[in-house]
Amino acid sequence: MSATSTAEDARSDPSHGRGSEQARPSIAARLADWAATHPRTARLAVLAAPAVVYLALRQLGLIVLGWAADRHGVSPIDARTSWDGQWYLSIATRGYSDVSPDLYDAFGRRTEDTSTAFFPGYPALVRLLDAVPGGEAVPAALLVSLLSGVACAYALMRLAASVSDSRRVGLILVALFTCTPLSIALSMAYSEALFCALAAWALVGVVERRWLLAGLCCAATGLVRPTAAALILAVGLAALVAVLHRRDGWRPWVAGLLAPLGMLGYLGWVAVRTGSPTGWFDVQQAGWDSRFDGGAATLRFTTEVLASGQSVLEVGTVALLIAGVVSTVVAVRMRLPWPLVVYGAGVLVMDLGSNGLMNSKARLLLPAFTLLIPVALGLGRRRPGTAVAVVAAAALAGSWFGAYALVAWPYAI
Repeated sequence: MSATSTAEDARSDPSHGRGSEQARPSIAARLADWAATHPRTARLAVLAAPAVVYLALRQLGLIVLGWAADRHGVSPIDARTSWDGQWYLSIATRGYSDVSPDLYDAFGRRTEDTSTAFFPGYPALVRLLDAVPGGEAVPAALLVSLLSGVACAYALMRLAASVSDSRRVGLILVALFTCTPLSIALSMAYSEALFCALAAWALVGVVERRWLLAGLCCAATGLVRPTAAALILAVGLAALVAVLHRRDGWRPWVAGLLAPLGMLGYLGWVAVRTGSPTGWFDVQQAGWDSRFDGGAATLRFTTEVLASGQSVLEVGTVALLIAGVVSTVVAVRMRLPWPLVVYGAGVLVMDLGSNGLMNSKARLLLPAFTLLIPVALGLGRRRPGTAVAVVAAAALAGSWFGAYALVAWPYAI
């Protein structure tokens, strides 16, 4: 036998040389094999995955918060129920007319109408759970936030399915949302988690043309946060387009009519209570100097922070606002479903364009979760290891930032 033929045999024989290594199955192939042999467990794992990702990352945030709180001699529960949380808890337990006398607005003042700055949806749910025998306000408030966050995670999976067939993209989107800077608000006695859950499911209704779901969830958000205005715009425009194109019969009409009812109802109630058609806006401006100024205050804040860089929270806030603008441009260029872009851009415009507490802007951008979709799509195309590394870094950074904001930063967020 010639040397040439021997060498050729060695190259073709998998038991020799470099080719002797058996080709390792990929992680996806191994998971597929495992799913085939354990179908019931696999189905349960797929069903539980969004909740597991959300709860695991939120737990990481709470662990970091506990560490930071211990270093500063602060109770983690007190931190999670601070600032606006005290208003929500007091409204839940005592109503709008009898809130705790220890609560004041940003200027240390209060009137009989100051409490109406806070929308009723979240404290109403807290009050409902608090009324259960053995229930208490603080655990009830944190439970509402916890369950709302899980519900939001499943809605985000559905939204990701509208732009990608990959479950990986959906889980990455859930992870990114859960560990964004100031996502600690999702684990506080704040209304962000409830609002995000309702808004996400409303957008699921829009992209899947489930108009009653969209209209009802949008109406509910109007009882939770003023950010509902961005969602009302997205749902209303989507319903109008469906009507003009004669799609889905009477359902888009109903969605369009339902969408603004919650917000109009609450603003109307405050108007009657205060005797002014602009009652809620008056309370906001008087108590927190909050009004829409087209972004003038945000621009001044940004230039001052970039020039001085006096605090981590302020620099991080500016960086997050810039990232929101960039992500909006990318979302438009990627041609994401336009209702998702309209909603995210609407939240961003409301945040950038409002005066008031600049330190709250990172938290107020939390509902703009659709702006995370381009990032999730980009990571979904990378190797699993790369995606995991990026999410892990974001989780650690976001957990630290939230803990810092609550226990080291001395002002409201």
